[in-house]
Amino acid sequence: MDGAELELERRSKFLSSLIQKKKAIEQQDQTERLNVRVRASDMPLALQNKAFKCARDQLDYMPGKLDSKRLALALKKEFDSTYGPAWHCIVGTSFGSYVTHSLGGFLYFSIDKVYILLFKTAVEPLDH
Repeated sequence: MDGAELELERRSKFLSSLIQKKKAIEQQDQTERLNVRVRASDMPLALQNKAFKCARDQLDYMPGKLDSKRLALALKKEFDSTYGPAWHCIVGTSFGSYVTHSLGGFLYFSIDKVYILLFKTAVEPLDH
């Protein structure tokens, strides 16, 4: 590599690092604004943000007491219709779980004092 190529590569790496830092800051800002805390995740940021926004919207429109079944159903329906089947959602203030999920399809987070587990499993046709 000559000097110009090395300089171009150095600048490219520098710009990439700036972009990554900006994305990380934006993600942090959004989670703080929505009062979200990620507990565990194997999910792309875009899908995480969709889950956070959907959960926040549902909680904001919920009158009074938490309706965990309604919140779980709303998240499941949203993810099934947007990203295909088979999404599963567990919502509550105290629960245990042990699940198998598809690669890139797992998110466990809290929003306010509600814990949400959202995950995807593979759908395989039954052989008769």
